Amino acid sequence: MAKDEKNNLEQEFKGRNLEDSISLAEHILKLPRTQLNYEIVAEKTKLFGIKSKEIVIRAWPKKAASDDSPPSVFMEKLLKALPLDLRFYTKKKNGMSYFIFEGQDKHMLLRREGQLLLAFQHLLNKISPQKVQTDCDFFRQKKEKELKDQAQKIAQKVQDSGEKRIMDPMNPYERRIVHVAVNQIPGITTESLGDGFLKRVKIYPVKD
Repeated sequence: MAKDEKNNLEQEFKGRNLEDSISLAEHILKLPRTQLNYEIVAEKTKLFGIKSKEIVIRAWPKKAASDDSPPSVFMEKLLKALPLDLRFYTKKKNGMSYFIFEGQDKHMLLRREGQLLLAFQHLLNKISPQKVQTDCDFFRQKKEKELKDQAQKIAQKVQDSGEKRIMDPMNPYERRIVHVAVNQIPGITTESLGDGFLKRVKIYPVKD
């Protein structure tokens, strides 16, 4: 890995010992240690009545092996054509391909509810033999929690009032989150309305 690329990806992690520091890096970077490079930055001794140690490491993802699959080749070419500092690495799990994006301009992927990130996913799924999910800076985790909370609040209002509610247009990924969240509430169900990629979700009470 080139030195400047390494510097852009590396982060520091602290723990009571080396094992704790590496475990924290695995948790934050969402990668197993076999896919991480790390180096010890410092070993500090702290005195708070009781003498204790702190290990500081610097960790970063290992450079992935060359991926010549059509989706990866396509994305490499696309990113080279864009005036943005973006990189990605891929993971495969349970028949799913994950494209994880990083770089100084990653915030551009997350603007307007992640429109560009989801557009990348839509394009990749057109050419990939495996289902593709894209992610950046834990966007999916944050988005899922936000949508789940919103859907359950609306469902609670429907349960209290007995009146249906219709949500704003959503893509298939967002609708799936809403359907799952709402159907956890007794007596309430959902239905997708409309045609095309973006559809609304109707939340309404189940009739006896």
